[in-house]
Amino acid sequence: MRLLFLGDIVGRPGREVVSDLLPGLRAAWKLDCVVINGENAAGGFGITEAICDDILAAGADAITLGNHSFDQREALVFIERQPRLLRPVNYPAGTPGRGATLIETAGGARVLVVNVMGRLFIDPLDDPFVAVEKAIEACPLGSVCDAILVDMHAEATSEKQAMATFLDGRVSIVVGTHTHVPTADTRILPGGTAYLSDAGMCGDYDSILGMAKEEPVRRFIEKTPGARLEPATGPGTLCGLAVETDDRTGLAIRAAAVRIGPHLAESLPPWWS
Repeated sequence: MRLLFLGDIVGRPGREVVSDLLPGLRAAWKLDCVVINGENAAGGFGITEAICDDILAAGADAITLGNHSFDQREALVFIERQPRLLRPVNYPAGTPGRGATLIETAGGARVLVVNVMGRLFIDPLDDPFVAVEKAIEACPLGSVCDAILVDMHAEATSEKQAMATFLDGRVSIVVGTHTHVPTADTRILPGGTAYLSDAGMCGDYDSILGMAKEEPVRRFIEKTPGARLEPATGPGTLCGLAVETDDRTGLAIRAAAVRIGPHLAESLPPWWS
């Protein structure tokens, strides 16, 4: 199976590069499943229902979120009626929405998508390891589903690596989000799980984490209240992780970083290009 995960969409540049490139990539790479983190899609903070619908229409099968899940208050309502929009599975009981969903591909395969959030240097939720364990026990790889993708939305690289080690051999992919900076550690772990510490963002890299540069710089220098952070407005770059899995085991056999656009060195999966 061929899966593509795209990192955090930041503002209009991120939305536009996804809508411009994803339909063509989906066809050219014969993708079975596409998952995108959309927690910064609405002006850098959260997601609206209209934007959610646009991302799904562009070719996403599921959208994951993170610490900005409910920055747009309407998400508290529409997330209940959109099963393909996930907030972290370790939110407290009673939080609207869901943290895992089972996607059926056009070819009839089943992909479990799990969204979870770390607890180091970020808003602490319930235990992420316990929450993910429950999700994959309810839908084990190889029996109930054909692939499992886990979006680990976390600040600390150590926590992301610990989650990947914890899940190695039991899920197809563990991919990190949140820092908006793509890492260079794409690999397949000893048990067969594809891993990348951070997928980066889909947004304008002539920025500070997708935001226009002036206000973040001013805040570091002056340490006083100022203007609201706004997304940068230049052309976006598409960043993520491409993985091919073994149809028999559901584990990864190939993994490559994806980077398409200005400011970063291009990276494409050579076995699909």
